[in-house]
Amino acid sequence: MTVLLLVRHGANDMVHGRLAGRLPGVRLNEEGRRQAANLAARLADLPIDAIYSSPLDRTVETAEAIAAPRGLSVRLVEALQEVDYGEWQGAELKELYKHELWPGIQHYPSGTRFPNGETLGETQMRIVTALDALRTRHPKGLIVVVSHADAIRLATAYYIGIHIDLFQRLEVAPCSVTAIGFTKMGPRLLAYNDTGSLAHLKPKPEETQPASAGSTPPTDQASGNGVEVQAEATNGSLTSA
Repeated sequence: MTVLLLVRHGANDMVHGRLAGRLPGVRLNEEGRRQAANLAARLADLPIDAIYSSPLDRTVETAEAIAAPRGLSVRLVEALQEVDYGEWQGAELKELYKHELWPGIQHYPSGTRFPNGETLGETQMRIVTALDALRTRHPKGLIVVVSHADAIRLATAYYIGIHIDLFQRLEVAPCSVTAIGFTKMGPRLLAYNDTGSLAHLKPKPEETQPASAGSTPPTDQASGNGVEVQAEATNGSLTSA
């Protein structure tokens, strides 16, 4: 199956203070660079096939920290961009809290548009369409997608069946990993907002099912060789800156 590792970029000087949106030149600060380096170490044992990123500076820097030790290139995807906050871009959050649209953004995002910007429903469809295209391109394996808090929350809500009007209940920390696996039975949430060890996401080798005591292993009648029986396990507030 395809596993998407949805990664939020590291900290920058606008986190929790201003709504950076798509402003150019918003780069990782010292804490963000440390977070990105730690993230690369946490992902070190995972067999990552490709790394995709929003084209904004802070996401690219985070993606490059993951890619550099592996010798991989970072592929930029415009559709993984931050929400288009329109006139709210760059504004101080303490001022936005007073705006007449704030209750709608928090409690009715499906029907509220940022002034001269997107609705969060439009953002969700943009992000999900991009992610679906990437997982089609990689039908097996793990791929990293570095994006933004609201984009990741909206995508997660879509894949696990949470109504968009409830997506504000989800939290996505800087340099956290949210892993979604896509099976024939649909998407599965494998990790959420994870900032610790990711060892549990490492693919497990296929194991040969042991033969019962006294039984005869099945054979390939055409060749006379033993046939391995494979056991398949199945496990059934704006914060962007």
